[in-house]
Amino acid sequence: HNFGHIFIKVLAGILLAYLIVYVGTLARNNVKKFNFIGKAERMQNTISVSGEGKMTGTPNIAMTEIGLLTEKVDVASAQKENSEKMNKLIGEVKKLGVKDEDIQTTQYSIYPKYDYTEGKSILSGYTVQQSVTVKIRDLSKINAVLAKVGEVGANQVSSLSFTIDDKEALRASARELALKNVQEKAAALAQALGVRLVRVVSFNESTGNDIGLKAYPMYAEGIGGGGAPDIQTGSLDIKVSANVVYEIE
Repeated sequence: HNFGHIFIKVLAGILLAYLIVYVGTLARNNVKKFNFIGKAERMQNTISVSGEGKMTGTPNIAMTEIGLLTEKVDVASAQKENSEKMNKLIGEVKKLGVKDEDIQTTQYSIYPKYDYTEGKSILSGYTVQQSVTVKIRDLSKINAVLAKVGEVGANQVSSLSFTIDDKEALRASARELALKNVQEKAAALAQALGVRLVRVVSFNESTGNDIGLKAYPMYAEGIGGGGAPDIQTGSLDIKVSANVVYEIE
C-alpha cells in the first residue's frame, strides 16, 4: 500500500517536471516570435557580373545536301532511274575518299504528278525524290565532289556549309576566357564599391549561334557543265557568355 503511494507521487513529480519544461519552452518561443514581429529577414548582399569569351577556329568539315528528282509515267521507272543515278553518285563520292558513315539519306519520297486541263486534274506520272547529306572531311575534295553532282546528273544541291568537328574544345576555351573576364570585372567593381567578394552564389552561361559559319546556297545549274565554284571556308567564332552572382560584404 505504501509502495503504491510512493509510485504515484514519483509519477506525479515526473509529469509536473515535464509540464514545467513544456510551458517554459512555449513561453520562450513566444518571446522570440514577439521579438521578430515587424522585422524583415536579413537580405543577402550580392552583385551580378557578366563576361564574354571568344575563340576562333578554322572549319575542317564541309556538309552538303545532294538530291535527285526523277519524273516518269510509272512509279517503277521513276524509282529505277532515280536509284541508278543516286547509287552512281554515291559510288563516285566514295572514290574521292568520303566514308560510308559520312553519307546519310535524309529524304526519300514518291508522289503523283497531275496535269490540270479544263478544270480537271489528270494523273500524268510520278515523281521520286531522294536526298543525301554528304560530310566532306578533306576540304581539298569539295570542288571534286560538287563537280560529280553535275557529271552524274543530280539536279538538287540545297547548300554547302562549314563546321568544326570538335567545337567543344573551342567552347571550353571560350568559357575560360569568359570566366576570366568576369573575375576581372568583379574585382574592379568590388574595389570601386569598397566591398569584398565572399563567394559565388550562382553561375550560368549561354552560347549563341556560331559566327562566321558560312552557308553557300547551291544550285545544280551552277555546278554542271561550268564546273564547281571556288569555295572559301573562312573562319568560325565560338562565343560563350557567362554570368556570375557574388555574395559581398
